[in-house]
Amino acid sequence: MDSLNSLIPALLEIVRDAGKAIMAVYGSDFAVQSKEDDSPLTAADMAAHRIISSRLPDLAPGVPVLSEESGLLPFAERSQWQRYWLVDPLDGTREFVKRNGEFTVNIALIDQHSPVLGVVGVPAQAIEFYGGPGLGAFRCEAGAVRAIHVRKPARAPVRVVGSRSHASPAIAKYLDHLGSHEMVPMGSSLKFCLIAEGKADVYPRLGPTSEWDTAAAHAVVLGAGGQVVDWQGRPLRYNAEANILNPYFLAYGDDSRNWAGYLEP
Repeated sequence: MDSLNSLIPALLEIVRDAGKAIMAVYGSDFAVQSKEDDSPLTAADMAAHRIISSRLPDLAPGVPVLSEESGLLPFAERSQWQRYWLVDPLDGTREFVKRNGEFTVNIALIDQHSPVLGVVGVPAQAIEFYGGPGLGAFRCEAGAVRAIHVRKPARAPVRVVGSRSHASPAIAKYLDHLGSHEMVPMGSSLKFCLIAEGKADVYPRLGPTSEWDTAAAHAVVLGAGGQVVDWQGRPLRYNAEANILNPYFLAYGDDSRNWAGYLEP
């Protein structure tokens, strides 16, 4: 664990520098392009990508880097990786375009298909979350660092965090079955961070996400004592198959509740 802890100061610096590049674009009259999947792309995505992808190799020589903006390498090559960096330079580009501040910079270290360390930067708020299993989880704001933990037991009514840009009828049905709850709409990987710091109890995801969308914040939730699992209760795995889309999943703090039990059969 000491070797992972030693990476954190440099990772925080990289995330902050990427965040500064993002905020420089945020304050300008930027253009928005569409990628092949119709998701938006801005100069901020690429500026953050260039900073992160150029500096991670120096931090951990020989460890491959997979970034959303670098293109997906063939699985025949990726499948040989035991450990690698998984990066989303700007998660929540739709929130960035809306200028609501709910976007993040995400760097995860994956080992044997599991996230062992993650850093999530929130450039518009100058906040970072970081941690991993066995490392704990922390929130850093204005130089002040404090440990964070999931909430156990869950509050009543249950506090549910969900996507601001990707609501779905399936989630509406889940919430009906859940019963009394308070809904907190949030963009990007910040949803996981609310779970990690005990400000929300469950994040049910019944829509598409890619592995780089979840990995860094997944590590933070684990460090805070929570779980991120598919609807069969299995931990999310990374780089385990050619398709990098995640299954539908749940992130939660209180493991005494059967959160999957509210899903319609």
